[in-house]
Amino acid sequence: MAAAQGEGRGAAPLCCHGRLPLPAARLKYYGAAAAAAGAAAESTMRAVIALAAALGSLLLAACLLRLGGERPLRARGWEEEAEGAPGTPKVVRALRAPPPPLPRSGNRTTANKNGIYQFEQAAKCKAIQDNILSSSIKKKRYSEDYYLHIVKKLQNCTWIRRPEESAKFRSELASCCDAAHNFIASQNNTPLGSNMSYEVDSKKTILITEDIYRMLPVSPSLSVYPFKNCAVVGNGGILKNSSCGAEIDRSDFVFRCNLPPTTGSISKDVGNKTNLVTVNPSIIAQKYNKLNEKKTEFVENIAVYGDAFLLLPAFSFRSNTATSFKVYHTLQEFKATQRAIFFHPTYLKSLAQFWRTKGVKAYRLSSGFMITSAALELCENVKLYGFWPFSKSTEKMPISHHYYDNQLPKPGFHAMPKEYNQILQLHGKGILKLQFGKCESD
Repeated sequence: MAAAQGEGRGAAPLCCHGRLPLPAARLKYYGAAAAAAGAAAESTMRAVIALAAALGSLLLAACLLRLGGERPLRARGWEEEAEGAPGTPKVVRALRAPPPPLPRSGNRTTANKNGIYQFEQAAKCKAIQDNILSSSIKKKRYSEDYYLHIVKKLQNCTWIRRPEESAKFRSELASCCDAAHNFIASQNNTPLGSNMSYEVDSKKTILITEDIYRMLPVSPSLSVYPFKNCAVVGNGGILKNSSCGAEIDRSDFVFRCNLPPTTGSISKDVGNKTNLVTVNPSIIAQKYNKLNEKKTEFVENIAVYGDAFLLLPAFSFRSNTATSFKVYHTLQEFKATQRAIFFHPTYLKSLAQFWRTKGVKAYRLSSGFMITSAALELCENVKLYGFWPFSKSTEKMPISHHYYDNQLPKPGFHAMPKEYNQILQLHGKGILKLQFGKCESD
């Protein structure tokens, strides 16, 4: 009973698995012991970490001592670090070197601006060329100021030679006109006893007699083509004070028109060299009385052209024939170094037809345009000087028709703006180069 009572008073309910619960004092003891063990483990871990850090520091110091050789450790500047100790590997020296400076953003900005500017300029120049082309197609008659406005804009465009365009155009001209074989009347293309039709007086013919046949060269006189660099020198007043003489004289072949003056002070602007010069029979008639007299004066005046060819339109109009032949015989008589040659009328007719399809419908092409066309076939590079059919400059300053007189251009006969339009197109396409103003001095 007592036992039962004691059990009833002091007993606690049974726990899991039939074990009795631990007294509270023992629980407190075990908790303290566990806490002490955890603190000891944490202290041990800290000691291990500290030891590892110390070892790492020792190893780093040993490496630095080895890399530095016998030299004491001290702070060194970037210059010394770049040199490095004798045993320092290149990789380490590279790592020690200061980082390269970053590119300035200003340079990139400038480059971007230049690229944008060049793109805008190219677009503007393309628009100018399109305007030139459209004005050549339209039948509208444009004013001198219109062309001067275009030229002024075109002057600001960088000229670039385009060999593919040049070759294409040369092939087009050759298939039509073939200057290499037909530009000059020769015994090869003008049979003895044939009847040759005149260029303009096409219903009239001339019999190629033995005397005429003997005047002709056996083969085309310019058969040594192609020439590398050719200058076609017009007589425009724009050549005054141009300083282009030296540049012209450096050309391999120089074409000139209508017996222009080249000596004296003007030579610094127009040069002296002449390989071929055209002769308008009207000059012979007016200045030398058709060589019925003044033969000596004529021969003396043309001596400045050296051994150049004198090119005459003997078979363009019937009225030109006798005067052209007179030039030939005068040169023979005085044993002059120059030689007279004649345009082939078939070539000139074919050439006129070629340009007519491109909008040039003049009564007759100008001699300068004829020569330019031939040069484009006979030369690899063609540059034009003194081609200026306008009465004023792009700055509205008066310009004489010729560099050797003070007369203003006469409108009409050669339809110069149409020819000039084609020249501007060829310039824009990189087929020939047109000198607008002053040449660069050496």
